[in-house]
Amino acid sequence: MSPARSRFVQIHGTDDNNSKNGRNCKLFLLVLYLLNGEKFKHQEDPCSKKYAIPLGPESLLLRGARLKNTKEIFGVAVYTGMETKMALNYKSKSQKRSAVEKSMNTFLIIYLIILIAEAIISTILKYTWQAEEKWDEPWYNQKTEHQRNSSKILRFISDFLAFLVLYNFIIPISLYVTVEMQKFLGSFFIGWDLDLYHEESDQKAQVNTSDLNEELGQVEYVFTDKTGTLTENEMQFRECSINGIKYQEINGRLVSEGPSPDSSEGNLSYLSSLPHLNNLSHFTTSSSFGSSPENETELIKKHDLFFKAVSLCHTVQISSVQTDGIGDGPWQSNLAPSQLEYYASSPDEKALVEAAARIGVVFIGSSEETVEVKTLGKLERYKLLHVLEFDSDRRRMSVIVQAPSGEKFLFAKGAESSILPKCIGGEIEKTRIHVDEFALKGLRTLCMAYRQLTSKEYEEIDRRLFEARTALQQREEKLAHVFQFIEKDLILLGATAVEDRLQDKVRETIEALRMAGIKVWVLTGDKHETAVSVSLSCGHFHRTMNILELTNQKSDSDCAEQLRQLARRIKEDHVIQHGLVVDGTSLSLALREHEKLFMDVCRNCSAVLCCRMAPLQKAKVIRLIKVSPEKPITLAVGDGANDVSMIQEAHVGIGIMGKEGRQAARNSDYAIARFKFLSKLLFVHGHFYYIRIATLVQYFFYKNVCFITPQFLYQFYCLFSQQTLYDSVYLTLYNICFTSLPILTYSLLEQHIDPHVLQNKPTLYRDISKNRQLSIKTFLYWTILGFSHAFIFFFGSYFLMEKDISLLGNGQMFGNWTFGTLVFTVMVITVTVKMALETHFWTWVNHLVTWGSIIFYFVFSLFYGGILWPFLSSQNMYFVFIQLLSSGSAWFAIILMVVTCLFLDIVKKVFDRLLHPTNTEKAQLAETNSSIKCLDSMCCFSEGETVCASVGRMLERVIGRCSPTHVSRLWSASDPFCSNDRSILTLSTMESSTC
Repeated sequence: MSPARSRFVQIHGTDDNNSKNGRNCKLFLLVLYLLNGEKFKHQEDPCSKKYAIPLGPESLLLRGARLKNTKEIFGVAVYTGMETKMALNYKSKSQKRSAVEKSMNTFLIIYLIILIAEAIISTILKYTWQAEEKWDEPWYNQKTEHQRNSSKILRFISDFLAFLVLYNFIIPISLYVTVEMQKFLGSFFIGWDLDLYHEESDQKAQVNTSDLNEELGQVEYVFTDKTGTLTENEMQFRECSINGIKYQEINGRLVSEGPSPDSSEGNLSYLSSLPHLNNLSHFTTSSSFGSSPENETELIKKHDLFFKAVSLCHTVQISSVQTDGIGDGPWQSNLAPSQLEYYASSPDEKALVEAAARIGVVFIGSSEETVEVKTLGKLERYKLLHVLEFDSDRRRMSVIVQAPSGEKFLFAKGAESSILPKCIGGEIEKTRIHVDEFALKGLRTLCMAYRQLTSKEYEEIDRRLFEARTALQQREEKLAHVFQFIEKDLILLGATAVEDRLQDKVRETIEALRMAGIKVWVLTGDKHETAVSVSLSCGHFHRTMNILELTNQKSDSDCAEQLRQLARRIKEDHVIQHGLVVDGTSLSLALREHEKLFMDVCRNCSAVLCCRMAPLQKAKVIRLIKVSPEKPITLAVGDGANDVSMIQEAHVGIGIMGKEGRQAARNSDYAIARFKFLSKLLFVHGHFYYIRIATLVQYFFYKNVCFITPQFLYQFYCLFSQQTLYDSVYLTLYNICFTSLPILTYSLLEQHIDPHVLQNKPTLYRDISKNRQLSIKTFLYWTILGFSHAFIFFFGSYFLMEKDISLLGNGQMFGNWTFGTLVFTVMVITVTVKMALETHFWTWVNHLVTWGSIIFYFVFSLFYGGILWPFLSSQNMYFVFIQLLSSGSAWFAIILMVVTCLFLDIVKKVFDRLLHPTNTEKAQLAETNSSIKCLDSMCCFSEGETVCASVGRMLERVIGRCSPTHVSRLWSASDPFCSNDRSILTLSTMESSTC
């Protein structure tokens, strides 16, 4: 269906009304009649003519919505595929690659250059060596006639390719296999972490993309949505302004700010009820209104209309209609919520309708074209004539209803910026002041207004709406024009304020992110005052922070001048921290021609708040930071479909599994239930993943250099004849079996520091920022270490066998394969023990794979060299390993070379920790010193000292797997190890199943 045709449905009838098509046509027209009954006049034969019936947003079932309370539906597919609003708001999803993966590819290119260089050097040296006739064709290797006549260029290319094959193991192809295994298996730990489990919603963390695990440890910018991400997205009605009077709901009753007529001390008065227009018996006025009957009647009318507008102007649905006994008396706050369950696409609407029900104006539900409202026990039916749907341009919605008395009303609800300019009556200025006060408290505000329509006005409105909704061309523009014509000359009724409370530990999480060196930007669609208030309450802005504003800019020149003033203020002010507030309009101007100036201001601000943002603007902001010269790693957090664009744009996207569906969670890389889990995800999992995979990458390149460099050196002693130093089986199994499991286990289980220390000290996150563990300096160190170890392997074995190769007791000599096996044995032991030196967190699995790999190598070599295998064409290794191990000199050489290789590395590590320790190494040392103080099952602390969780964890390591809660104070008395004023902590007697 084309875009133009998809906006309405044309139905062509059939003459055969008894046929199946005819029945379906009638049934479908009946469904449309239920949706738009005022436009479909029932005919004797509705399928005999052609009808154009508009299908508006009120008839659409949006993607991700759930249909309830109906058994079957008839539908038409419209706005499908890329025509949906959600798809139009999407941006093309870019391929996300972590910084570690990019570094791996860079290192791989460097090693590829080394491989080609070694092959070229070997080929050139071969022909240089063979320039002498005695080495070109020795007596034991005479050339054939074909070899003498072959082309020198072809021989050079052939020898070059042969050396490439000989040295190709320096390229760690198995590295990519191991990395993928590590990422896939390591991602399960996030889902298994009980600290990331939210018990109330029964949701655990989810990993949608395991390729970015290590990127969690490199985040420099966090971009977060506000509603549903920092807040609970559970709206609670708090205050309202009716006819210029501000009220607050306390214990299900409205409290006005004015003093009561009975009180001279200015106490707050309680509005006892919100009666119907014709029911004055339950109303008690406040002294602020006066006591004249005229004022009382006017007050009652305004209150009645206000809550009627709240109960009628919405898109809330109801799950049941068990309304007996609801609203029978004033303030039935204990009955309405328990018997009626409302469903709404917007939590604000749901909160307002529930508040009206508590007050006594209860929305019962809708049947066909009727909306039922029960006011103080009296049921009223309003005819719903038209719904003017909400859109982001108007930022308001309206309904046209016909009251039981026959009067027609237009009720409008929306943001104050869209309602107040349309009002010509009511307490506009007082309400504006109240709205600003609500916003400063961090409350979400909406204004309510109405307009009474005459019969002539309604007929004109009805005609225009029908023409616009059934227009074939420029339908949106015509509808917008009609909406502007209808929503004018409004009478302001008041404003509502609902609270969306902050999630638990949001302030602590944002503060921890700031301590870790991460800048936090809040991107929200809320109004300026509300966004600033929430930023202050959640700790994003500090009270002592200098708040700068870039708002309400109308032109490029004004925006540029404001940016220059802000830049001067930042330079001149001696305030340590600055905060910046930007609105969507000003941001668009700043990004159009003043991007560099805007970025300079943002870099000098500790926190940035962007309000009144459109979904695509959020993605543009993140894109701006991503492509800046520093190329920082960005992370985006959101909970709704409007956050999908920025989640996909950021390097790492986090979806909050909140109350706005699962679009954000499904399109994210990781999904968590609450914002507070972000600290554990970054500071612990991100830290561990980065350290593990960084060591894995460096270690793989190191051990492959150790593996192939002796092969290259050996060519200098075999006339570059492409003779291999190792047996082909050893070449194959080196990376697959002998050295693979220790590094894989390390990359899955390593914890170089206690997780609680990482979470309690966010500053340790700075030690791994900027991809420091995979810097060129660190890469060169590991590479040089690999070359130096390879030289020790080769020349240590060579000097051992240089003068005397009869190292066996019976005088039997060692040969070529024994020499290669000796080098290989030293290499396997050294690289495995090197991995053990890098390991801080030892488990039985680490011990098994580390020492088991060395034992497996010896067992395999004895088995492989101790049997004549009939399916092998050559038996070069028969009895070689057994003879090698029977030599005491060989054992001495193995131990000496392993110690020599690792001694230099150990000395460097010791001096680095003593002279230039990192914050992480200081924390490791402090943790070790604290653990030493806890011996056996007893620790001494000063009298009255608080026992922290770290004490329990230290005891846990010393004594067993007992939780910190199993540590209790027994007595305060003298002890051989403590003075009289010290308390003794020891384990309580627990059941065996507990401890």
